[in-house]
Amino acid sequence: MKILGIGKNYVNNKEEIAAIKDGKQVIFSKPESSLVTDSKDVVFPACSDNVAYEVELVIKIGKEGKDIAENEASSYIAEIAVGIDYTAKDILTKYRETKGPWDLAKGFDGAAPISGFKNISEFTNLANINFDLKINGTQKQEGNTDLMIYNFSEIIAYISTFMTLEPGDLIFTGTPASGVGQIFKGDHLQASIEGELLLDFKMI
Repeated sequence: MKILGIGKNYVNNKEEIAAIKDGKQVIFSKPESSLVTDSKDVVFPACSDNVAYEVELVIKIGKEGKDIAENEASSYIAEIAVGIDYTAKDILTKYRETKGPWDLAKGFDGAAPISGFKNISEFTNLANINFDLKINGTQKQEGNTDLMIYNFSEIIAYISTFMTLEPGDLIFTGTPASGVGQIFKGDHLQASIEGELLLDFKMI
């Protein structure tokens, strides 16, 4: 199973998209060991003093595909969940100084908590899905897929030009442009899709 993500994929206003969208999608990976499921609490990583949260919709691939046409790409999505893409900002900064990879900053144990999945049939319009994150009861992030720079189909088609997508592969599809911040031990995170609470855990 592959766990992939796209960086900087949301805007605050749709009018911004035309000036930003140049086809250069920023794709990274996370190891399977970074996953936390079933709303289990997440252990704050000992390797970092500065971890940032990013709430994201996560799509699960349902069938194998390579060089997938954009107009067929949505048929490769089996399910959708909500997750947190954690980034160890201090580690990321350290490796950016030497133009190093993101792997350690994005791939520590617990860096990818995800909810249970909802079948794709439950979503009537992939371009209009609301999701949000509350921390300690306070709204921190709100997103809608209408504000994506690259939509689900564009992400899938792009990735599949480089690698075969297989059933069970997960793709973190980007975080809202506003509200990303630092997480701390003891924080209580609750993430929802269309108002339905699906992910509910604490940092310990």
